[in-house]
Amino acid sequence: MKLLRKALVDGCFLLDLDERDMPSVFRQVVKYLVARGELVGTQGDELAESLIAREAQFPTAIGNAVAVPHTYLDVVREPVIVFVRLAHPLNLGAPDGIPTRFVFVLLGPTGAAAQHLDALADIARLVANDEFRYDAGASRTQIDLLAALDRFDIRTAPPAPPEKQSDGLEYTGRIFGGLIQDIRRRLPHYASDFRDGFHSKSVASTLFLFFACLAPAVTFGGIMAELTDNHIGAVEMIVASAFCGVTYALFAGQPLIILGGTGPLLVFTWLLYVLCGQIELGDYFLEVFAWVGLWTGLMLIVLAATDASCLVKYFTRFTDEIFAALISIIFIYAAVEALAEIVSDVYQVERTSHDQALVPLILAMGTFAIAFTLSRFRRSRFLLPQVREFLSDFGPTIALAAMTVAAVTWFHDVQTTTLPAPDAIRPTVERSWLVNPLAAPTWVWLAAIGPAILATLLLFLDQNITARLINSPDHKLQKGDAYHYDLALLGGLVAVCSLFGLPWLVAATVRSLNHVRSLATVENVVDRGGDSRERVLHVRETRVTALAIHVLIGLSVLALPLLKVIPMAVLYGLFLFMGVVSMAGNQFFERLRLWLMDSSLYPSTHYMRRVPTWTIHKFTLLQLVCLIVLGLVEVSPLGILFPLFLVLLVPVRMLAGRFFTPEELAALDAEEEPKEEATQWAA
Repeated sequence: MKLLRKALVDGCFLLDLDERDMPSVFRQVVKYLVARGELVGTQGDELAESLIAREAQFPTAIGNAVAVPHTYLDVVREPVIVFVRLAHPLNLGAPDGIPTRFVFVLLGPTGAAAQHLDALADIARLVANDEFRYDAGASRTQIDLLAALDRFDIRTAPPAPPEKQSDGLEYTGRIFGGLIQDIRRRLPHYASDFRDGFHSKSVASTLFLFFACLAPAVTFGGIMAELTDNHIGAVEMIVASAFCGVTYALFAGQPLIILGGTGPLLVFTWLLYVLCGQIELGDYFLEVFAWVGLWTGLMLIVLAATDASCLVKYFTRFTDEIFAALISIIFIYAAVEALAEIVSDVYQVERTSHDQALVPLILAMGTFAIAFTLSRFRRSRFLLPQVREFLSDFGPTIALAAMTVAAVTWFHDVQTTTLPAPDAIRPTVERSWLVNPLAAPTWVWLAAIGPAILATLLLFLDQNITARLINSPDHKLQKGDAYHYDLALLGGLVAVCSLFGLPWLVAATVRSLNHVRSLATVENVVDRGGDSRERVLHVRETRVTALAIHVLIGLSVLALPLLKVIPMAVLYGLFLFMGVVSMAGNQFFERLRLWLMDSSLYPSTHYMRRVPTWTIHKFTLLQLVCLIVLGLVEVSPLGILFPLFLVLLVPVRMLAGRFFTPEELAALDAEEEPKEEATQWAA
């Protein structure tokens, strides 16, 4: 690393060189060396021609957006490295298909190649590190480049014997031991959580997820009002979303998680209301709800104090993929079902124009098509990189705005259902905001422990499995996790919401995954089978976006008339987009595709190279059966038992060891992609 560091210290680098081919790059490098006095003009011409000739004969793009051209002539007095960052990445035919942006030009006198061997090894290590490539791409000055090298050295230095496990899922054996470790791990990053949010990606993420979080709050609240006879409705859901969201954004250990209402919680609240009616406690529903919530909050805090979240480590990728797939499918199904219901309702009414069925479909599919197309525009060959990045980041927001304007201007004469925002912020039924749990019969105070146990299990699993998905190694998060602390914070929020008759919220999987992806910097990778996919380089870990999203939700009460202009069909299109995009990176769906593919065209993934094809299909079939069972439980009267069936996935995964070898399971159920998969250029 000494030679490379010396080059940067000496200022031997060119940033954002505006050249479109390698010969031009070489000429600019030589011109730069001549200007530094290391070459004379005629020597520079000879050196440039040598570099051009070698590049034409042996392309030097090694992958990971890097090329290492080199030549050795006596016109160069001593070995030197010139680092070049291109303003426009060049397609130089790298093995991994990633366009080249970083060029390390190695020069020296005849016979000096051996002195560059260590430098080549250092460069290979550097560019294999996603965080260094991100830092190198974001650097603006010499100080930034040297700081990037320093951070790489810190990340890759042999670690000292750790006092604690960094993954947050090791049992401490002490009351609040894991929670205290979470605070110690995350607290040093608290200031940077705000600083890192000042970026255009944060603006795009906020605008996209504001609507993506507000719409479910209103629609879930409306459904809950129908199921609970207006005891809990859209107003309560908006208030809970704003309060819990702001609190969580400010104080959570992992602020990338987005809290929201979920289908299982909606079902649980409805079943609790039905139970109250059956035992003649219908008039005390909110008081019973408060007691169940208080016990639930207390149990969650006890679980956090006893490091219970450590149990989540037994939930492997096998379980994560099934849970994430189910939530994605629920989002897609909800959007499709809502659109189908619109069409069905139109045709059941006599003398109704077909436009009332066609226009919502146009708005929904237009929103989905624009958002999906723009989100992938960073892979396009058109326009400048900055423009492609802007369109990709703001794609969902552009889609929502464009189709809303289309509905207002082009289809204003067609009656469509709009966002059913409440008229004012007050409880859905006539009551005070604060609920008095002591008004409930005395026996309810302890009897509420029964349903609270089920609610605790549901919230515990939803929160921790979503946190595992967010903290996946694939997302390259750097600031650490906080499973125990976040669970305790959730318990406190559940208890507070219960006292005000507000619905409980928990980590919302699809919204949280979209939050992470909206803040990610990615690169396009072409695997050995020719398939293109995106790989995360860096995620801006910030509190700013979640805070802004939920502050806007709170402020939305000042713009209720404007919100009522947004057609629900546009929001359904946004839901469809979120469901489809959240499938990305889920290996279950990738393996499910194999059932429809020509076997001779299967992608060359790590598991395809290690596991027989039929074994892969058996593993996928097992996951599919588990997914179907969970889906049936979710929509059946047994929905309240959904968390129990989710827990059963752990023994199912353990029993799989009888039908698959440890080597096969290690490949199919790997926590993260094997290293050689990410650095295949070195193979």
